[in-house]
Amino acid sequence: MSLAVCVDLGSTFTKALLVALVDGDAGPAGTVLASASHPTTLPDASGSGDLLDGYDACLAALGTQHAFDPAADDVVVLACSSAGGGLRIGVLGNEALVTAEAGRRVALSSGGRVVAVHALAQDGTDARALAVARPDVVLLTGGTDGGNPTPLVEGARLLAALARDGWDGAVVVAGNADAAPEAAAVLDAAGLAHRTADNVVPRIGVLAPASARSRVRELFLAHVIGGRRLSRRPELTRLLRGATPDLVLDGVALLADVEGDVVVVDVGGATTDVYSATEVDPEHASREVVARTRLNRTVEGDLGMRWSAPSTVTAADDAGVAGDAALVAAAQRRADHPGLLPETPEDEATDLRIAEVAVRTAVRRHAGRFVDRDRTDGGGTDLRETALLVGSGGVLRHAGADRSRAVLRAATGEAGAGPGGWLVPAAPRLGLDASSVLAAVGLLTGGHPEVARCLVRSLADGLAT
Repeated sequence: MSLAVCVDLGSTFTKALLVALVDGDAGPAGTVLASASHPTTLPDASGSGDLLDGYDACLAALGTQHAFDPAADDVVVLACSSAGGGLRIGVLGNEALVTAEAGRRVALSSGGRVVAVHALAQDGTDARALAVARPDVVLLTGGTDGGNPTPLVEGARLLAALARDGWDGAVVVAGNADAAPEAAAVLDAAGLAHRTADNVVPRIGVLAPASARSRVRELFLAHVIGGRRLSRRPELTRLLRGATPDLVLDGVALLADVEGDVVVVDVGGATTDVYSATEVDPEHASREVVARTRLNRTVEGDLGMRWSAPSTVTAADDAGVAGDAALVAAAQRRADHPGLLPETPEDEATDLRIAEVAVRTAVRRHAGRFVDRDRTDGGGTDLRETALLVGSGGVLRHAGADRSRAVLRAATGEAGAGPGGWLVPAAPRLGLDASSVLAAVGLLTGGHPEVARCLVRSLADGLAT
């Protein structure tokens, strides 16, 4: 292989990069040779249109910049997707503060939006609200290895009952290893697609997400994408490697290997995602029922630039924002017309003001507040030592490095060690992923790790300081 086409089939735009896999005349391995984007093409109500139409348009645009044959033996095409609403994950656990919380964290790190969390011990066996949330995949947890086998099997029976009532999602069984075979048999009898993973909480104080993340990725590719009928072309499942946020998190992890503690904020039309890769304090982790992990992601469904612009303004801590009638009206206009593009300097300034609120609020929620030396409130990922804060998303890419840096700065500088202090980045470098490189890094990490490392170094070298 000498070239890779890395494609992100996004909810709004499809983006593609052409990357050199070997050293050549155009540059060393890891060089971005061409880039392209096109509005994502989804089937309409009549079934006309295809997700891969936008992909074809990107291929054509890449070809005008750098001649290549995408069907050639020396070209590999790798894709990820958040189209059609992305991956919706539900969590079914036993204890709200143990296995359900562990499942929620693992689900977020698996590239999905958590749409429902149900804890049997607290919420009982009536899980109709879980089915109403329409999860594509349910992460079934419960019990430590060698512990009580009942909760995991009871959870499987509950999902089987939902299937009889019409829910047709898939399940990852990631609880007590001794009970997993019986739980899987219950799901199999109900006709539910499922995979078995290692227990996400093998013992109290340990969180082991890797196996469950891998199984969620498998089900996303085999069950979710195909089930949505986003494309009639069989090559879609061959091209896809996973959900976009899942691959971006892999890219963030590699960026952190190069730069130290990293936070990435991706501001979208409907959600604002925050990714972090930070060193975990072993002493602090040892005091937690569900241990913190190095990689974390949160999805704020009420913070965004279009569909959720009104709730973004409402969520602002600054009363001057939430009480600004003109801004409230502008946010509503964006929700009513999600395809709106800024046409005037005033439109751009309004977009940046909404983006600033989304970034500041999302980072605060991800970090949480300081309570005492043993506890944090909220997201609870201490970001004070963050070396690099990177912005992503169309509004920031359109704004450029200088203006996006001003937006990102709103999420910094308020770190505190006293009660109530936000554990946000204190004084990070600020940068912009202007070419959506992190998704490409994640796509390349599995089969071409050295190229991925070269690409992430190029990103780090090119970030604003």
